[in-house]
Amino acid sequence: MSLLRVSRLDVSLGSKKVLNGIELEATSGEFIGLIGPNGAGKSTLLKSILGLVPSSGEILLDGKASGQLSAVQRARIAAYLPQDREIGWAISVERLVMLGRMPHKSAFAATDAKDALIAEEAIRRMDIEAFRNRSALELSGGEKARVLIARALAQQAPLLLADEPTAGLDPAHQIGLMQSFAGLAEDGSTVIASTHDLALAARWCTRLVLLHGGRILADGEPANVLTRENLRRVFGVEVYLETTQQGLIVQPVAMTGENNG
Repeated sequence: MSLLRVSRLDVSLGSKKVLNGIELEATSGEFIGLIGPNGAGKSTLLKSILGLVPSSGEILLDGKASGQLSAVQRARIAAYLPQDREIGWAISVERLVMLGRMPHKSAFAATDAKDALIAEEAIRRMDIEAFRNRSALELSGGEKARVLIARALAQQAPLLLADEPTAGLDPAHQIGLMQSFAGLAEDGSTVIASTHDLALAARWCTRLVLLHGGRILADGEPANVLTRENLRRVFGVEVYLETTQQGLIVQPVAMTGENNG
């Protein structure tokens, strides 16, 4: 059974149709990158899966209709990292990460040693040990991103949805995050992340979904999606492509001058 199945998904925001007839299925062990230009519908697709924007069509999470799940039931299946990295609580980084365990606890139940171990592993993965005792309100933008990603990792949901997770991170932490996501997929989780970084997507994702004009233009292995023709048509760029032992290298080198809208 698929962990996620989206069928005939349409989304309109105001008078604008943002997604049109989306068909998407994701199974355990996949690291899927959502790529496409600004306005293609990447963020809207992630929000639709979690019922955060009105939509029509069918969305199944672990075989159950997403709209019929409670917030806690949905959180046990899917963790979500939005683009917005704002933190509104004056609590320690360690405590914020521990909040990722809440969907697995009954009402008023305290966290236990197992929760602490899971949170500790998330803290280690995101390299935030050095400021674990600081207030989350004192962090830089990049530090906030890593802490919120750690909280999502601590949630240990089988499906992780991340909207531009590498934004604001330095190159080392971008690579470290993508390695972590790839590791989660290798361990059986499903990760779906939107990104504008074609190089990172090509190197780490097992599958890419290319959105253009609210529709899926291409879906498959990175080498089959990141073709020169697709990148000219969608992004209006010429690219350097090379397959190496480390994977596909993608580097935009010039604008084509074509209208990619």
